[in-house]
Amino acid sequence: MKRIGEWVPALVVFAVVIAAWEGAISAFHIQQFLLPRPSDIVKTFWTARHSLWPAGWYTFKEALGGFAIGSGLGIVFATLVGRFKNVGTAVMPIAIAANAVPIIAFAPIFGAWFGEVSPHSKMAIAAVLCFLPVMVNTLRGLQSASPRQIELMRSYAASELEIWRRVRVPTALPFVFTALKVASVLAMIGAIVGEYFGGAFNALGVLINNGAQIFDFVTAWAGILVASLLGLALYGAVAGAERLVVRWAPDMRDA
Repeated sequence: MKRIGEWVPALVVFAVVIAAWEGAISAFHIQQFLLPRPSDIVKTFWTARHSLWPAGWYTFKEALGGFAIGSGLGIVFATLVGRFKNVGTAVMPIAIAANAVPIIAFAPIFGAWFGEVSPHSKMAIAAVLCFLPVMVNTLRGLQSASPRQIELMRSYAASELEIWRRVRVPTALPFVFTALKVASVLAMIGAIVGEYFGGAFNALGVLINNGAQIFDFVTAWAGILVASLLGLALYGAVAGAERLVVRWAPDMRDA
């Protein structure tokens, strides 16, 4: 019941925003090509479900692949940097510089490398977006282990591997899941942005882009709604995994 109660303020704000949106269109006579009514968007969301949801699932698989690749590489890289500081000194500036480049600049390059229609180019874009937040947060978590706990383990003649497994990794897990929740949203964004520069005809980003180009903004907004729901689903899956894996954390026990 406590968890349900926490959602009530958000649901109230959401309802107020939708009501204000609908009312503003009627009050100010806003044209549909500028901003469609939420009721029209929901109607199209239902009537065009046979094209919207297959497109959403196609894009979701691209986002999920990029999420897995980028997050996995981020965790591996953070582990190497935490264990071998020379590796971090050499490679960290390159990783930061790569993530400082706007993702739009990578889209046509990855399209040329992997093929504009190929889902692999979209996975690569999503992976780039996911890599840095996961890597930085994982590294911070690994370095946040209590020195007293580490000294205690060493006093019992524990190896570095045992210290890593029993102290550093449990300390890092809350940081890792925080980063994964951020990456779950970024992955969906990366996949859709990549599809704006070329993708399969049944991809959600292509559907949204085509709808906007022919001024079918209701369909475009319905596609955005599908993308939002799928992004929330991935975020919820990560949050659920966090509850199962990090049950010992104080904020998880209070939830």
